[in-house]
Amino acid sequence: MLIAYVLVVFISSFLLAATAVMVASVVLARKQPAADGALELSAEFEDGPTLLKLDELSSITLWDNLLNRFDFVEGMRSRIVQSELPWSVGRLTSMMLLLGAFSLAILSEFKALPFWMDFLFACAAAFLPYGYVLRRRAKKFRQFEQQFPDALDFLSRSLRAGHPLPSSLEMLAQEEVPPLSTEMRTTAEERKLGMPLDQAIDNLAKRMPLLNVRLFAAAVKLQSRTGGRLGEVLGGLAENMREAASVQGEVRALAAHGRATGLVLTALPIAIAIMMDAVNPGYLDILFETPAGREMVVVCLVALVAAHFVIRKIVDVRL
Repeated sequence: MLIAYVLVVFISSFLLAATAVMVASVVLARKQPAADGALELSAEFEDGPTLLKLDELSSITLWDNLLNRFDFVEGMRSRIVQSELPWSVGRLTSMMLLLGAFSLAILSEFKALPFWMDFLFACAAAFLPYGYVLRRRAKKFRQFEQQFPDALDFLSRSLRAGHPLPSSLEMLAQEEVPPLSTEMRTTAEERKLGMPLDQAIDNLAKRMPLLNVRLFAAAVKLQSRTGGRLGEVLGGLAENMREAASVQGEVRALAAHGRATGLVLTALPIAIAIMMDAVNPGYLDILFETPAGREMVVVCLVALVAAHFVIRKIVDVRL
C-alpha cells in the first residue's frame, strides 16, 4: 500500500511539473513577437554548429525536454560537473522528486503532524541529493584552494627556468594530485586542441569560480597582452594567497566559539526535556497526547532548527 502511495505521489509531482512547464512555455511563446523568432533563427544559422556535443540532461526524452525549458538547469549541470559526480541533471532531479514523494508518503502516515509540516519535511528530504552535490563541490574547492599557492610557486619557478606557460601547466598536472592536477590537465589539453591560452585560462576560472583563480587568470591575460615577468607576479600572488589563508584560519578559529554556542543552545532544550522525562516519567505526556501539545512541540522544533541556522549564518564571517 505504501509503495502504491509513493508511486501516486511521484507521478502526481511529475505531471504537475510537466503541466507547469507546458503552461509557462505557451504563455511565453504568446508574449514573444514573431520577429524575435526570425532573429533567433538567423542567429542560429550564423553561429553554425558546435564541435563538441553537449550531454543530454536525461535519458528520458520527455524529462529531457522539460528540463531544457528551465534556466536553472545549466547552473545545476555546472555544479554536478564541479563536484565530479557521474550524474546527469535528469538523474539528480528524479532522485529529488522520488525522495520527496517517498518522504511525503511516509510522513502522511503519522497523523500527529499537520500536512504543512509533512510537506516541509518532504521538501527538506528532496533537497538532500542536491545538498550532497553542493557539499562535494565545496570540498573540492577547499582542496583546490589549499593546493593552488604551491601550484603558483611551481609555475613561477618553471617560468624562471625558461619553460613556456603551456609546458609548465602540463608538468604541473603530472606532479600534483587531484583536484588541482585534473583541472590543470584539462586546461593543458584544451590548449593542445588549439584553443587560445587566454580562453583556456578563462575556462579554468569558470570551472573553479574562486577569487584566487580569477586573479591568476587576470595575471596571465595581462601578461599576454602587455608583457612582463609573469614568474615574479605568480610568486607574489602565491605569497599573498598564503597570507590570506592564514587570516581566514584565524577568523574561523574565532568563529568556532559562536558555532559551538549555537550547537549547545540548540541541543539544550532537547536535553532538558529528556532529563525531565527520566526524572519524572509522564510529566511531558500532555505535550504528546493532545493536539495542541503536539503542535507546540512541532513549532518549537522548527524554531530550534531555524535558530541554529540563523546563529551559524551570523558567525559565518567571509573575507
